Amino acid sequence: HLSGLQVFRQFVRHESDTVSSLVLERSMNRVQLLGRVGQDPIMRQVDGKNPVTIFSLATNEMWRTGESDVTQGGGDISQKTTWHRISVFRPGLRDVTYQYVKKGARLYVEGKIDYGEYTDKNNVRRQATTIIA
Repeated sequence: HLSGLQVFRQFVRHESDTVSSLVLERSMNRVQLLGRVGQDPIMRQVDGKNPVTIFSLATNEMWRTGESDVTQGGGDISQKTTWHRISVFRPGLRDVTYQYVKKGARLYVEGKIDYGEYTDKNNVRRQATTIIA
């Protein structure tokens, strides 16, 4: 049984062996989410670019508050819901997501995190964080 760190080290060692001829900075941008879909996906196309399917995904985090011993079942339980904006650009996946994913579905999403900017209708620059599935 390997720990997460051991697996990561093996992965990094394996990757560095296979691309040893390339001089690249080693980095990783990977996100895994398991949650519930907030609304039916929409498909959007902007300025002649490739279409994108967009939906929101909610993840919940729960923890015990207070000093009570967990084994005694004491303390209050707090919960935080985080909403993630998911964008699907890959053609086959984009279309399947648009057609079959529905509000309330439990979904596993894997992708990368993307930080961008856009200008809203009041001409104010805003930050947008998106998961590229």
